[in-house]
Amino acid sequence: MEKIGEGLSCSSKSESTGEFVFVKTVEDVINLFDSATGKICVVEEAGTTTLGPILSDLNGVLCTTGSAGSHLAIVSREFGLPCIMNVRFTITDLNILNGKNGKISTDENDKGMVFLEI
Repeated sequence: MEKIGEGLSCSSKSESTGEFVFVKTVEDVINLFDSATGKICVVEEAGTTTLGPILSDLNGVLCTTGSAGSHLAIVSREFGLPCIMNVRFTITDLNILNGKNGKISTDENDKGMVFLEI
């Protein structure tokens, strides 16, 4: 696996694998209603509430903004869902993550790391 990003791990410290999905709109979430199980969602807005209906089915959440006090981080903690906030990706087009498998993990210093299966 290739490391493609890192940020602040804000929830469950468990390692998680799954298929990445870059979520940009409410329609993207609606399209995931029947297929969210096992996915790791990537979003750009830390205050997003659109993932609420599918959070219990996800394997993890990644966000390019925010901190441990952001709405998404708090809700992820309530669900026990691995969540990495303020992710700095080494790739510029997050759309290329769609459908690719990867892993998120946390080190002993709460640094969350994102890996892409190659």
